[in-house]
Amino acid sequence: MEIPTASVATMYETALTIRLFEQRAIEQYRVGNIRGYLHPYLGEEGIAVGACAALRPSDYIVSTHRGHGHAIAKGHEPRLMMAELLGRATGYCRGRGGSMHVSSLSLRNLGANGVVAGGMPLAVGAAFAIRLKGETDIVVSFCSDGASANGAFHEALNLAAIYHLPVVFVLENNQYAVSTPIRDSALVEDLSERAAGYGMPGVTVDGNDAIVVLDAMTTAVARARAGEGPTLIECKTFRHGGHHVNDPGLYLPADELARWRAHDPVDVLRQRLLDGGMSEDEVVAIDRHVEAVMDEAVEFAEDSPQPDVAEFLAEVAAS
Repeated sequence: MEIPTASVATMYETALTIRLFEQRAIEQYRVGNIRGYLHPYLGEEGIAVGACAALRPSDYIVSTHRGHGHAIAKGHEPRLMMAELLGRATGYCRGRGGSMHVSSLSLRNLGANGVVAGGMPLAVGAAFAIRLKGETDIVVSFCSDGASANGAFHEALNLAAIYHLPVVFVLENNQYAVSTPIRDSALVEDLSERAAGYGMPGVTVDGNDAIVVLDAMTTAVARARAGEGPTLIECKTFRHGGHHVNDPGLYLPADELARWRAHDPVDVLRQRLLDGGMSEDEVVAIDRHVEAVMDEAVEFAEDSPQPDVAEFLAEVAAS
C-alpha cells in the first residue's frame, strides 16, 4: 500500500509516542507513582497505529487491558493519559480508571477492559446502536489471542455476523496468553480461520508493519461502513517482555524474542520514512519532538492534584 510520506511520518510519530509513553510509564511504576497492574504495549505499536489510521474521528474503539497504545493512536493526549495512570484528577477519568479502564467518550473510546474479551460484547452493542440510529460510524474491537478462546469472543463474532453489524475485530496475536503459547491452546496456524465459522472474512497480517495493518483495515472498514458486516483481522506480533510490568517473561524463548525485535514496528516505520526520501535529520527532529512531549507529560502528571476524596465519596453515595 502506497501512502504519502507525510502520512507515514504521522504514523511513525504516533508509534514512537506510544513506545516512549510505555517506557516512561514503567519508570513511574518503578518509583511507586502508578498503583495496580501495568500491561505495556511495547512491541505491538504497529497494530494500534495502523488500525486507527483507517478510522475517522467519529468512529469508536473498544480496548483491552493492554490499551494505552489504542488510546494514544485514537488521539488521546499523552499528558492526560499519564495523569490518568498516576491516578490524578486531570486524567481522562479523573484518576478513577487508571491503566486498565481508560476511556473518553468525546474521543469515541468506549474504554479499556480488565476482563479478557470483556470489551467485545460492548463493541457489538455499540454497533447495534449505530445501526438503530442510522449512522455510518463503525466500531473497532481490539482483542487478544487469549480472548479467542473465551466464550464472549465467539458470541460477539456470531452476533456481529448474523446482524451484519459495523464492527472490525482486531485480534492482536502476541503469541502468549500470559505465559501460555498460542501453539499450546489452538491447533489452527492462523486464528483468523475462526472467522469462517461465522460467515465473515478473516485475514492474517504482519502486525509489526503498520502500513500492512492499515491496508487490511482500509478494506475491512469500508466493508463495515457499507453495511456488509464485520471482519476479523489477526495481527501477528510479539510483546517485548512479560505479561505485565512485574512479569520477567522468562518463558519467552530468547531466539524468538530476538527475531521479533529485529522486526520492531517502530523501526519498520522509521525505515519506511528513510526509504521514502525523508532525511535522517528530519527523522531525528520527530524523535526529539516526541521526547519533549513525553517530558511534558510526566511533569504535568506529577504536578497534577490527587482526586478530591469528598467528591469521590459523594459520587459513590449517589450511585
